[in-house]
Amino acid sequence: QVQLVESGGGLVQPGGSLRLSCAASGSIFRIYTMGWYRQTPGNQRDLVARISSITTTSYVDSVKGRFTISRDNAKNTVYLQMNSLKPEDTAVYSCNADIVSSSGRLNLWGQGTQVTVSS
Repeated sequence: QVQLVESGGGLVQPGGSLRLSCAASGSIFRIYTMGWYRQTPGNQRDLVARISSITTTSYVDSVKGRFTISRDNAKNTVYLQMNSLKPEDTAVYSCNADIVSSSGRLNLWGQGTQVTVSS
């Protein structure tokens, strides 16, 4: 069974940093685009950043210059380094990946990890 497992969320003060990780496991042949999304209560899940298989990146305007997405293909893992965090970054962050596995082409979501920015 292919799955995504996230880690790295938590409580941080404004201006602080966190690093999120999302590891894919299972019978994986290839991973295409990987991304991070976030959702607050009552709102839809929005894209934060994504990275292609050739490491082309894109970011939502509100995090440009503060967040960095990266990936380690050998570990089937995507990271989100979040610096200069603001209270408005508080959300549940979920990773997403487009995966080719022994079960075919899959679009998977992680379970989500809470990020809270508060003093």
